[in-house]
Amino acid sequence: MIFEITPDLLSSLYWFAIVAVAVSSASGVLRAGCRKFDLFGVLIIGITTGLGGGTIRDLVLGIEVFWFADQWFFIISSLSSILVFVIARYFQVSSQSFLVPDAMGLAIFSVIGTISGLMVGAPWLIASFMGVVTGVMGGVIRDMMCDVTPIAFKNQLNAVLAWVGSFVLILILESGVEPVIAIIVTGVAIFVSRLLAIKYDICLPSFKFKDV
Repeated sequence: MIFEITPDLLSSLYWFAIVAVAVSSASGVLRAGCRKFDLFGVLIIGITTGLGGGTIRDLVLGIEVFWFADQWFFIISSLSSILVFVIARYFQVSSQSFLVPDAMGLAIFSVIGTISGLMVGAPWLIASFMGVVTGVMGGVIRDMMCDVTPIAFKNQLNAVLAWVGSFVLILILESGVEPVIAIIVTGVAIFVSRLLAIKYDICLPSFKFKDV
């Protein structure tokens, strides 16, 4: 273990996760809104987006699913989804507005997923991949349910920032920086980098066959 698990760290992770669930659920609702789904459809997609990545992570790591252990995560996801559904009916919202809460959820969930992997003794490579899984899989499921190409597979440095950020977090922790500070610094870096990638349309090369 490259850091000590303290009550302060666990408390910080809990509240970071609450925020990540809320904003990711909001991104799910805004994405689903572009498909004109009804309240039930929007609610399901919002909850799936907010809880999906962490669920897959916990199942892979063989630990209790986080929202089974604490139903407040489910409640927060539901309330966030309903709130955004109502707000969007009375205020003009851009079809691309989901990208901001998506970026925030990506950042927070990526660092939480990495820390979660390290806490159960996963090797650094697996722990970093748990950051990717936690950060992007909720959005992947969201986009598949909305019948659109997942932005993690064809968008401005989405999943790659999650993985790079997860590696950076591990390196910072290895240097002896206090875990909460490392989490905040890395999370902010991922969030800002994602927004810049969107603004300047920075993408990885796409696969294509050579013309004959």
